[in-house]
Amino acid sequence: MFFVLSKTLGLLALPTNFMIALGLVGALLMLTRFARLGRRLVVSAMLLLAIVGLTPLGSLMLYPLESRFPKWDPAKGAPDGIIVLGGPVDSDLSVMYGMPVTVAGADRVIQAAVLARRYPKARVLFTGGSANLIATEAKEADVGAEILESLGVPKDRLLLERQSRNTYENAIFSKAMLAPKPGERWLLVTSAYHMPRSVGLFRKAGFPVEPYPVDWRVGRVLDFDGISLLGLRRADIAVREWVGLVAYRLRGRTDDLFPGPT
Repeated sequence: MFFVLSKTLGLLALPTNFMIALGLVGALLMLTRFARLGRRLVVSAMLLLAIVGLTPLGSLMLYPLESRFPKWDPAKGAPDGIIVLGGPVDSDLSVMYGMPVTVAGADRVIQAAVLARRYPKARVLFTGGSANLIATEAKEADVGAEILESLGVPKDRLLLERQSRNTYENAIFSKAMLAPKPGERWLLVTSAYHMPRSVGLFRKAGFPVEPYPVDWRVGRVLDFDGISLLGLRRADIAVREWVGLVAYRLRGRTDDLFPGPT
């Protein structure tokens, strides 16, 4: 139930979807005796769109997430394993077209392959099932494995966790599959903005990991991109992550509201 609610309410909470819904409701009300209220809602939606699109608001919300964990230091030495979180592939489209289809966040797979080739003794786990509420047959881990193999990672080094539907299950199922021993060092590869939530969930699951952030979206926080979808996209990503951090903390699935380096 939590998974379905999180997906449904999460979509409604995204700024872009909220503004569209606000504008549509306003437009419909303009056809009724509540036309004055409808006009106010439409104007509000347009103002919000301008604020998010014209200002670095999305970058300002993303920057604290992406800068929470520093780049991983290779001086720490070779890790025992590498965990790649799902999300950078579209498993449904991959099955439909018979070839891997990547989406935003493909850096996760690319950098995981780089790490795997740099540290040939490290095991590689790709964790990701299907987050689709309807069609659940196609699994992200299968597509991720195909990409990793094509990038030179031997098949016998790959471990696939194919059941998880969200980051919480990534952590729980990864620990159950790997049963990490005391002293083992596992790198966690995911998008920089996603790292605080991911690390918090893995810590709560009793699986200490070393963050390896990739896929940064923000350079200078006050970069100006003009009127574009990029600002809206950054705002959507940031709101989803902040809402996720609050929701998981309230449910007791993390110990900290904003997990950071120890």
